[in-house]
Amino acid sequence: MFPNLAFNLQAAQVLELWIGAFLTLMIFSFLYKDNPFYKFAEHLFVGVSAAYWMVQAFWSTLIPNLFGKLYPPMVEPFLPEIAGNEADFFKLIPLVFGIFLLMRLVPPWAVVARLAMGLVIGFAAGTNLTRYLQSDFISQIDHTLLPLIAFDDAGFSLRETIKNLMVVSGVVAGLIYFFFSAEHKGLFGKASRYGIWVLMVSFGAAFGYTVMARISLLTGRMNFLGDWLTHMFSGNLPT
Repeated sequence: MFPNLAFNLQAAQVLELWIGAFLTLMIFSFLYKDNPFYKFAEHLFVGVSAAYWMVQAFWSTLIPNLFGKLYPPMVEPFLPEIAGNEADFFKLIPLVFGIFLLMRLVPPWAVVARLAMGLVIGFAAGTNLTRYLQSDFISQIDHTLLPLIAFDDAGFSLRETIKNLMVVSGVVAGLIYFFFSAEHKGLFGKASRYGIWVLMVSFGAAFGYTVMARISLLTGRMNFLGDWLTHMFSGNLPT
């Protein structure tokens, strides 16, 4: 019914496939050595990402949370849901501090940016303190206070007991390793060496998880290159 439209869509898919393949190969070229092709792809990725997130922040944060609060009629054509809202002139405060941040680009006024930066850092530190205290400190202590002899509905649970003993002993041994007020020898030294093993296993598991996440990204790129090669030799677009 619309042959030209179908042709344009197919041409756009082919162009997207080839551009993606070339950029992927440019990134992979760094495995050989640093070269202009890799630098071009790297700078293109960084530039496009920065521009994309700038536009997203403008329309999802700046427009509704600043201009939509200061003068709602200004943005009603874009955000009909704020129609009828009253102006909130308290939003002038973040506007002023936002302008202060931009003064970092003007050398004579760069010192003003420190006021806004200090407010941002202080506010973030204060508001995140309780959250991190709960998630990274209190929660870990709570999950360490385990019964050394565990029971379930059927009675004594050997599996839970072994698991709890490993967790408690690993935490205690890890803390002993970082206790430098006593010499690490004898039973204290053995506990310290056990703590090293616990730390290495923990770091290895975290590193392995990170590597597997990167491998999944690599797998996606290799599948994409496979689709590109399929199209190059057979002419069929990937579904």
